[in-house]
Amino acid sequence: MEWLNAHLLTGLTFLPLLWALMGTLLPAKSSKHWAFAGSLLVFFLSIKLYFGYDPNGAEFQFLEVAEWIPGLGVKYSVGMDGISLWLLLLTTFLSPLVILGSYHSVEEREKEYYTLLLALQTGMMGAFISLDTFLFYVFWEAMLIPMYFLIGIWGGKDRVYAAMKFFVFTMVGSLLMLVAIFFLAYQHKLQFGSFSTALLDLYRVKLDGSGYFSTQGLLFLAFALAFAIKVPLFPLHTWLPDAHVQAPTAGSVILAGVLLKMGGYGFIRFAFPLFPQAVATYQHLFMVLGSVAIVYGAWVAMVQPDMKKLVAYSSVSHMGYVVIGLFSLNAIGVTGSVYQMLNHGISTPALFLLVGMLYERRHTKEIKEYGGITKVMPLFAAAFMIATLSSVALPGTNGFVGEFLILLGTWKANPALAVLATTGVIFGAVYMLWMFQRVMFGPLDNPENKKLKDLSPREAFVLLPLMVAIVVMGVVPNFFFEKMETSVNKLLERTGKLEMVAKNQSRKDEN
Repeated sequence: MEWLNAHLLTGLTFLPLLWALMGTLLPAKSSKHWAFAGSLLVFFLSIKLYFGYDPNGAEFQFLEVAEWIPGLGVKYSVGMDGISLWLLLLTTFLSPLVILGSYHSVEEREKEYYTLLLALQTGMMGAFISLDTFLFYVFWEAMLIPMYFLIGIWGGKDRVYAAMKFFVFTMVGSLLMLVAIFFLAYQHKLQFGSFSTALLDLYRVKLDGSGYFSTQGLLFLAFALAFAIKVPLFPLHTWLPDAHVQAPTAGSVILAGVLLKMGGYGFIRFAFPLFPQAVATYQHLFMVLGSVAIVYGAWVAMVQPDMKKLVAYSSVSHMGYVVIGLFSLNAIGVTGSVYQMLNHGISTPALFLLVGMLYERRHTKEIKEYGGITKVMPLFAAAFMIATLSSVALPGTNGFVGEFLILLGTWKANPALAVLATTGVIFGAVYMLWMFQRVMFGPLDNPENKKLKDLSPREAFVLLPLMVAIVVMGVVPNFFFEKMETSVNKLLERTGKLEMVAKNQSRKDEN
């Protein structure tokens, strides 16, 4: 136990993988219970991170550093700040819900399925704590393998195509990032005499940032391509709807809940502080792409006949808000983006779980096959309503807080794009409420729907924490902001934007 306290981040990260390997020795019929117990253990242990993190302390806490590949300057360096804290807790919070939600939907190769889910958790947590760019790349790539098999083995009829598309898109972007990492390590050697891929060392490397195709500009694009694909940002989003539709419910929940956040987190942790001048140069381009993604995702979602594909395109729209908030480069917008990542990690997984529960009963996701469900599934309808209202950013839910801050921050950076992005709120209400009305209300005239059973105790247990989180995050957001505020300010100080804003404000006051 003393070792775990001294190496809490490492212990939490690798415990799911170790637990999965131990589970391979157990009978297949007990694998889901073993995986659920392990994920619960990791979640309860991760709560220590919240109580142990001091928002007024060092920038990165729970630090662990060890030599790994000395010849290349690569270290096992991990730590976290107030931003990665909440993304780690989101990962450990969703994992047991995903596993419990899969109890009745996966009946073949159960042991392999739950082993891959736990291995995927290790990859995701490792990416959030990495303070070495090469270590981050290793975890980034490691996540691909279990997700590829989850989609390719337990997915729908076009699962192999979707899995390959997901793999190829992500791999192409990340290879350019690897080249940029080694270029930075070489620049560190030229300027300081030794190779290093450690993030804090690379912060000191000076690079030309004058122009779109300067050294900084090209390196930023190499990183940004990998992160934009993962967000996913228009027009690099086409892998996501296929992956979501073909993936098993657990795969869709993990994709929406955590994996998409890797893109936004990558911008925050690596691209912004490493290439501040390039970020300022490309700011408005990415804000335009984010705004287009908001409207495009909403328009395409509006015409989808498949519930799961509709929710998938809603993710393209919602993650567009994250991008414009981040590239607003002010504290309000960035804070809103971080919060929106957490919001999306709660509301969209809830929607995918609800769609999956309907699919288990009827084996169809076509909206036209439903209608009047509220009459036979009132508890299900209530949960679906809460998740829908969160997705459309109703005041009092978590979605409202994030989108309001993002639009406010965007207005400060570019009022025209803020107006365009605001239309996405309207379109989002149209497609979500229209889908809810067609599925939940109207005549119950399909004989198959009359036999539907309401939520079981297991399903209610899966959904209840998400429903509570939607309300709590909407009503008391300061509980979350107080841990991340200092980290957001330090990020913006490193990019030089807060200082510029302060100077501009000072000049206005003098005039």
